[in-house]
Amino acid sequence: MKQTRYGLLLFIFLILPPVADLLESIMIFHMHTQMPLFVFAGFLMTPFFQKKFPNFFMKWNRSGIPGILLVILIWSYWQIPRAMDDALTHSHVEIFKFISLPFLAGIPLRDSWRKIKNNGQFIFLVYLLATLIVTGFLYIWVDEQICNNYLIIEQQTLGWGSLAMAACLLFYLVYRQFEKDEGV
Repeated sequence: MKQTRYGLLLFIFLILPPVADLLESIMIFHMHTQMPLFVFAGFLMTPFFQKKFPNFFMKWNRSGIPGILLVILIWSYWQIPRAMDDALTHSHVEIFKFISLPFLAGIPLRDSWRKIKNNGQFIFLVYLLATLIVTGFLYIWVDEQICNNYLIIEQQTLGWGSLAMAACLLFYLVYRQFEKDEGV
């Protein structure tokens, strides 16, 4: 249960106003640091919830597909520039971000990961690759200010960061395919 404590501590640390303000002050930190760390905090807290509510996870997420679909829905929502803007300007949207990413994305992700097996994992990673590429090019190519709370240069920096992450994920997917081929 150590990792549950670490997840809870990470969650509490991330919602502290000075930490949240710091991570939200720079666009690339907001999207590529704070949001994934919230998902990771939920990921770490998953064993506690699985032990506390085993019937819920067995009934609701037996195959892992409902959980992964929820993760995709929540993650896709937070990739929308307007959602990031609203999280900075409306406290109720920021609270939703604090709750949705760890509890509606992180926990279902970990609960579903083993259940969806290799093909499902591959499809999910391809989804992440596609969203990183699309958001990357969106933030680079659009010359207008998409997010009212961030400068255009910050949008472009986020775009290049998204493409860099997409390149790393692509290398991992290619490696994974070669590794699987050698294992046969």
